[in-house]
Amino acid sequence: MYLDEYQERLFVGGRDHVYSLSLENISEKSKEIHWPSSEQQIDDCYRKGREERECANFIRILHLYNRTHILACGTGAFDPVCTFIRVGLRSQELVFQQELQKVERGRGRCPFDPDSSAISTLAGGELFVGLYNDFWGRDATLFRSMGHLPYIRTEHDDDRILKEPKFVDSFLIPDNEDKDDNKIYFFYTEKAIEGDGIHALYSRVGRVCANDVGGQRMMVNKWTTFLKARLTCSVPGRNGIDTHFDELEDVFLMHNRDAKNPEIFALFSTTSNIFKGYAVCVYQMASIREAFNGPYAHKEGPEYHWTMYEGKVPYPRPGSCPSKVNGGHYGTTKDYPDEALRFARSHPLMYEPIKPVHKRPILVKVDGKYNLKQIAVDRVQAEDGQYDVMFLGTDNGIVLKSITIYNQETETMEEVILEELQVFQVTCGFIDQSVLSIQQQLYIGSKSSVAQLKLHQCEMYGTACADCCLARDPYCAWDGMSCTRYFPIGMHSKRRQDVRHGNAAQQCSGQHFNGKLYLVLSKVYKNLFHKPFP
Repeated sequence: MYLDEYQERLFVGGRDHVYSLSLENISEKSKEIHWPSSEQQIDDCYRKGREERECANFIRILHLYNRTHILACGTGAFDPVCTFIRVGLRSQELVFQQELQKVERGRGRCPFDPDSSAISTLAGGELFVGLYNDFWGRDATLFRSMGHLPYIRTEHDDDRILKEPKFVDSFLIPDNEDKDDNKIYFFYTEKAIEGDGIHALYSRVGRVCANDVGGQRMMVNKWTTFLKARLTCSVPGRNGIDTHFDELEDVFLMHNRDAKNPEIFALFSTTSNIFKGYAVCVYQMASIREAFNGPYAHKEGPEYHWTMYEGKVPYPRPGSCPSKVNGGHYGTTKDYPDEALRFARSHPLMYEPIKPVHKRPILVKVDGKYNLKQIAVDRVQAEDGQYDVMFLGTDNGIVLKSITIYNQETETMEEVILEELQVFQVTCGFIDQSVLSIQQQLYIGSKSSVAQLKLHQCEMYGTACADCCLARDPYCAWDGMSCTRYFPIGMHSKRRQDVRHGNAAQQCSGQHFNGKLYLVLSKVYKNLFHKPFP
């Protein structure tokens, strides 16, 4: 799915189809383009041993290319293809039309296999993709193509770079005002090269310079600035033994006023055979940059352990971009000395891991009730502060709406499940989630359908002051008559809301009921029957 606020449309890639849906109501004014694979592609797909279900055109890449066109790429029955779709300008009549003369080969832009993981970012006309770039799904690579810069990729069959990765997401996040210093960040899970013979999965953040053009004599058309660091998310345990959540499931970028420092919400699962659990950790860009600016990991030989590299680091520092911020001594990476390129090739891994805010997860689920697959987050201003409302998609069509309340004095966290919403009746894995705060909507994609939800349903909590306060929903407050949407502007003495404590007795005293008794009864009733006190 691609959510375009400018066009006020939600673009969705499906099997043999691309859809354009209205953000206001996805069921109205929808348009679609039928884009199947050719008969030749389908016959070739069958002949190579693929099943009928796989031999179709699954649209896996959707990006706004410019104000009037969208780039769409599909698997093309294991023969990837790309095209441009004209969507016009918002001020014009609604257009949604495929440019048939602009169908191109999609290898290096879209995976062959509809089920393989793939991520992509379009920045400055350049398409950055993480995918498996061959028919058999063995060539995991990070690719750049399409723009004015030469195509470039990771080294073939180099486990130090990528080792059987599961790609999760990617973003352009600027470091500063110098665009030549822009970097693309890739989030993924892979087999750990530092496991010293022990099979382990680690989650990673990989990074490349957007303007990397490869080397002149060595690493030609290969990334010269690729670095990666481990992303850790663990619960401290007794005797110093932590419970690690090592497999990355999804990532959500929380933008704020400073484009250089978004917060990163990451959903992890355990790789343990003993129990299945999930955790959400939050990372700040300062911690990520600190890891990439820190020491490199080093291994002297096959029989040695990984250590911190303590030798001389060549100039320019491997992983840095040719930019004014970095001295301006080199115009492009082709000018980098061979010594720096050799070091970059042999030392792609950083020594220090990236740790989350508070050094621990903000949410942990180990009850076995849900398999969490997707996360989307909305930042909400409430009467008693700011809250990050998390929407967690499960593999059985349920969305959990949750907040975490951090107590700074005790350094403890309280997880509050606000709602449990059955979105899809048929059990199906979530494909994507997008939040549009302006219109207060959540858009959810599954393998078979797309759903639109309001971020809040305050009326569901009833008309009683106590019920509204006990819900602890930062979107909602009691306005003297009913539970309605809370807006943090103006003075409203009758508004009642207490997200942090849910103290209905204090908030609703004098509202024609025995506050303390009601509070006790409500909590008992809610614990027993999992619904509000009547």
